[in-house]
Amino acid sequence: MNEREGAPSTDDGGLGAIADIVGFHIRLAHGAVYRHFMETFAHLDLTQKQVSVLWLIDDHPGIAQADLAQRLQMDRATVMAIVNRLQARDYLERGVSQVDKRRQTLVLRPAGRDALRAARAAILDHERWLTSRFTKREVQQLVRLLTRIHG
Repeated sequence: MNEREGAPSTDDGGLGAIADIVGFHIRLAHGAVYRHFMETFAHLDLTQKQVSVLWLIDDHPGIAQADLAQRLQMDRATVMAIVNRLQARDYLERGVSQVDKRRQTLVLRPAGRDALRAARAAILDHERWLTSRFTKREVQQLVRLLTRIHG
């Protein structure tokens, strides 16, 4: 008998069998991390992907859009749209590769460096929030385990 047929509910408020599904927990963890990231970054008006693009360009001045896409594991069209938005905000500029004239290179503009500086400060806050739940060894282990999934 179930609740509709007049029997009292036996729902204990738990997750049931789905609690054993690893992917479910990854999704929940991603949601929590994403929500906190958005709260932390709200004042910057930047997305995670935009910050990642700025960071990689700063670490690799002159990187090609195609190389960005590969390193971020995103398709070229998505990277192009992100680059277009960042360029419209004067955060970066495109150039032509001296090695291969068909490739566009990317470098940060002063406004992009300023935005990245603010984003890095917000990332440190976000990382402190996230890693405070774990020991240093657990953080290292978590990164290794997650890398096995996405790497």
